[in-house]
Formats: sequence, structure tokens, C-alpha cells
Amino acid sequence: MKKLGCLAIILIALIIVVLWGFGKYNSLVKEEQNVERAWSDVENQYQRRADLIPNLVETVKGYAAHESETLQNVIEARAKATSVQVDAKNLTEESIQQYQQAQGELGSALGKLLVSVERYPDLKANENFLELQSQLEGTENRINNARDAFNSAAQTYNTAIKVFPANLVAKITGFASKAYFKAAEGSAEAPKVQF
Repeated sequence: MKKLGCLAIILIALIIVVLWGFGKYNSLVKEEQNVERAWSDVENQYQRRADLIPNLVETVKGYAAHESETLQNVIEARAKATSVQVDAKNLTEESIQQYQQAQGELGSALGKLLVSVERYPDLKANENFLELQSQLEGTENRINNARDAFNSAAQTYNTAIKVFPANLVAKITGFASKAYFKAAEGSAEAPKVQF
């Protein structure tokens, strides 16, 4: 009778541990899904910027035909930036860095384009250009917000898979850390604008 009682207690304890493990696994899945959704939001905002660029380029082209090299650099940087894809299930530091580098090159090309626009007062007053410039500024803010939200979701997820005893479930079931967006190299220095 004592053996049966001990066996029942062990069985109940085992059932509790298994149920806890299932619950913890499900919560880790939810956290991972939050990271993937946040990554999707980042990609959506970068895509929004990429979609605005052809309109901006065409508007500038009409006013500044001899700025063709600058326009071509923007077009090429956009093509490169949109060709770099990162799988949300494999958010490694290297993949995010590659993505961020391509997006940074596009941002740099856009910056040069906007600086060159300063030479064209008629273009700066053009309603289409002003609207596109405003949309780009808003998109850059949205990109920053999406990146912040992604880093926050990644931090919550990374913490969840590293705290004890959830880390045991994470290791057994294959949950791995997600990388963060980091500031681009040289971003601590203010850009130098020259006319």
C-alpha cells in the first residue's frame, strides 16, 4: 500500500512537471511569434520606404536631370536593399547586420539625393516633392519605431529562454536567441553636410 502511495505521488509530480513543461513551451512559442511579427513590421517599414523611392526619383529627375549619377546610386541602393532577405526564423547577428548594411547604403544614397536637392529651389517648392519628402521622413520614424519594437520583443524572448527553469525547456525544444538591431558603425559621429 505504501508503494502504491509513493508511486501515485511520483506520478502526480511527473504529470505536474510535464504540464508545466507544455505550458512553458507554449509561452516560448508565443514569445518567438512576437519576435517574428516585430521583424515583419521592420521589413514592412523598409518596404514602404523602398516603394516611395521610385516616386521620389521620378520627381527629382524632372527638375535635376544632370544629377543622374546621384539618382542612379539611389536606384541601385534600393535594388540591393530590397534583394537582401532575412528569414524571421533565423535572426542571427550576421543576417541582421547584412540587412542593416544594405538598408544603410540606401539611407546614405537618399541622404545624398536630398542634399543635392538643395540646389533646386523650384523642386524644393514642388508639392509632389514636399509630399514625398514628408512621407519619407515619416517612414524613417516608423522604421525607427519598428526597430525599437523588434529589439524589445527580442529582449523579452531572449530573457524568457534564458531564465531558469524555462531555459531547460528552451534547450530541450531548440529555442535559440534572436539577434538585435544595433547602431551602424560610425553612427555616433554627426554626418558632415557640405554644399
